[in-house]
Amino acid sequence: MTATTTAPKDRSAARRGRTLMKWFATSTAAGPLVALLVAVTVFALTTDTFFTVDNGSLIVQQVLVVGTLAIGQTLIILTAGIDLANAAIMVLGTLVIARLAGESGMPPLAALIVGIVLCTALGGLSGVLVTRLALPPFIVTLGVLSVLTATSQLYASGQSFPVTSSLLTWLGEKSYLFGRIEVTVGMTVMILLTAGVWFALTQTSWGRNVYAVGDDEEAARLSGVNTKRVVLSVYLLAGFVYGIAAWQALGRIPNADPNAFQLGNLESITAVVIGGTSLFGGRGSIPGTILGALVVTVLANGLTQAGIDSLYQQVATGVLVIVAVAVDRLVRVRAT
Repeated sequence: MTATTTAPKDRSAARRGRTLMKWFATSTAAGPLVALLVAVTVFALTTDTFFTVDNGSLIVQQVLVVGTLAIGQTLIILTAGIDLANAAIMVLGTLVIARLAGESGMPPLAALIVGIVLCTALGGLSGVLVTRLALPPFIVTLGVLSVLTATSQLYASGQSFPVTSSLLTWLGEKSYLFGRIEVTVGMTVMILLTAGVWFALTQTSWGRNVYAVGDDEEAARLSGVNTKRVVLSVYLLAGFVYGIAAWQALGRIPNADPNAFQLGNLESITAVVIGGTSLFGGRGSIPGTILGALVVTVLANGLTQAGIDSLYQQVATGVLVIVAVAVDRLVRVRAT
């Protein structure tokens, strides 16, 4: 009787083990999850200040803007494109919002809407150039990056604009969970944005078309997908996400600066790649991107806590990116 009841339990445990192994082998979020757990464990054991509630809250706050930018970047990279201008779009959005609400006296809500619409339109402009003129996304967004960087400097005349409106800094408002854990409104907004984009990619026909275009655009076109419309919609949605990132940035630091987030585009690409999204398109996930952003932030935070020079932090991040791309390439070669 004992042997009879033990055997089904063993088989059930074996099935669970096989399911877990299959998930690690197929999920794009598995790699960054393991990397995050390893990094947290290492820094928790080697420093006294890393594994604390206050530092944990700080890490989450640090990841908000880059993580939001990375969500939009993921959408574009899934279609085998890339956006080098995402941070520049966001910075211009912060400047327009802050200046309209400050110097021009526009109501803060109207200024916020104008800024988000502007970011959406700029994302759509890149999409139009990519789809209608068949220009490479790298070249298009590199050009847009140059134009917007100069435009931001000219618009701001080299100065920054303080933000005093409670609406514009609302995402930075803090409360305390259980009396100790610091939580901002921006964290909730990012969770909702992550869930919304994840749902759109995984549970709608639009999301399936995005993956199909990234995997093989010509095959998707032959199967009846309007590939140009799909790609344009991706750039528009990404631009809207950059507008939300601009709001996040004003909540994080209530000051619009034309020189801010100069490496935001590279940091977002790093988060996306480490998060398991393929630079060749058609493979990746939003949860993986958020984990990738956390890995980058935890790495920088942990190395700082350990007293290691920031140059070595850049070396470590660069190595992670190269390893992630190499693994993606190996997976694709084996799959082929």
